[in-house]
This record gives sequence, structure tokens and C-alpha cells, in this order.
Amino acid sequence: MQGGGIGMAGESAAARIAATVRRLAAGALDLVLPPRCPACGTIVDADGVFCAGCWPTLDFITPPMCAACGDPFEVPQPAGALCGACLASPPPYVARAPFAYAGAARAAVLALKHGDRQHLAPMMAGHMRRAAGELAEGATLVPVPLHRWRLWRRGYNQAADLARALAQATDAPLAVDALVRRKATRPSQGMNPAERRDNLRGAFVVPPGRRAQVAGRRILLVDDVLTTGATAAACARALRRAGAVSVGVVSFARVVRA
Repeated sequence: MQGGGIGMAGESAAARIAATVRRLAAGALDLVLPPRCPACGTIVDADGVFCAGCWPTLDFITPPMCAACGDPFEVPQPAGALCGACLASPPPYVARAPFAYAGAARAAVLALKHGDRQHLAPMMAGHMRRAAGELAEGATLVPVPLHRWRLWRRGYNQAADLARALAQATDAPLAVDALVRRKATRPSQGMNPAERRDNLRGAFVVPPGRRAQVAGRRILLVDDVLTTGATAAACARALRRAGAVSVGVVSFARVVRA
């Protein structure tokens, strides 16, 4: 069921209307245009199917992987093994993703995020559901929020679109506005870990009126891509402070450490 609190207040009415118009337009186009590869746009047999050229560039993440962050291991490891980064600094979450952020997976993320191709969300959510596994069982879905100015400029939050599609696929409770980004942060590219933490300090909060959607619950945080994990960690800490029992993270792709 999608009871459990479906929050919409954080998205402006104009943004919601614009997103609805885009979805309707995409649906109308689907009736007259052939389905295309999510990555390159080549005509394919069915919606959400990668073409023969893009499919080999999908780097599936499968075991063995770090039990905490989900970064894949190159050689077999015992169950529950952690990577070096998580041993040194355990994250406040458990993360999973179906693909490495490269090739066709990267192209699909960019198409959703910057190409206004919101119709890709259900396909991406299907892969995320498989990767999330037990993290999704009994969990409330919460998307990583955008700051209101970025949401206003883009017109939609791709993480929220993925969370909605995942909720429809899993029948999980969805709390769109349980987490708010109250501070516009600087791009973290090139920052060291301490600088990333400082940049994100105080950026995320669970509003008092939304705490009932979080307290005592298992939360599955939803995003399009996991990069350094700094944003996921800041979100997880805010959710934990609001009483979340545990925080999992699922994204369509993740940056694999070299």
C-alpha cells in the first residue's frame, strides 16, 4: 500500500503541473513513435530495453560486494566482508545499486536527470528493486531531496520520480517530503571527505510535521546515482536523528572505486 504518508508539499504546484504535462506528452509520443534505447535512442523492440550496442556496456554489480556500501570486490570474500573505506569509516547506511556508473547506465541516468526523460523511471526502478532485495522489505521509501531552487529550475526531482516508480512496483509506503534539503550546497567534485562533510552539514532535515513518517521505521533512501556517499550519509544521519530504525540506500548506478 502507499498509505504510510505520501508527502507532496515540498514540490511546488507549478513543478507538479509541469511534470504532469511532460509525462502526458511523453505518453502521447509513445503512441506514435517507436520505443527507443534508454541510453542512445536507437529504435528497439520494446520500451525500457537497451539496444544490442549498449547492452554490453552495462556493468552489472553482483556479489561479492561490500556488505555496507555495495562496492564490488574483485575476488571472493567471506559473507559480511567490508571494503577498506567502510572498515575505516563505517557508513550510517547500507547501499545497493544494480549497475556501475558507466556506459549505458550512466547515459540513462543523465537522460533522466538532465534530458527530461522521466518515462525512464519505471524501467530504472525495476532494476533497483532487484538490487535492493531485503533492504526494501517493510521499508518506507524516501527520495533524496533537491533544494527548492534547483527543483524550481529543473521542474522535477529525478529521485522522487524513481521513488514513485519503485513504490508502484513494490507497493511500499512512500514519503516524498519526509526529508527536506534546506541548504543549497556547493558541488562536491574535488573536495576531500572532510570538506564534503562540512559542505553538507545541516543540509538535510526531517521537518517536525513529517517525523511520524520516519520514527520507528526502516527507511529506504532512493537516488539516481551514488557517488562518494557523502550525500547519502548526510541524509541517513538526518533520518536517524528523526528516529529511523535503519537506513538503506538504493540507486540505479554507483561510482565504483578504483
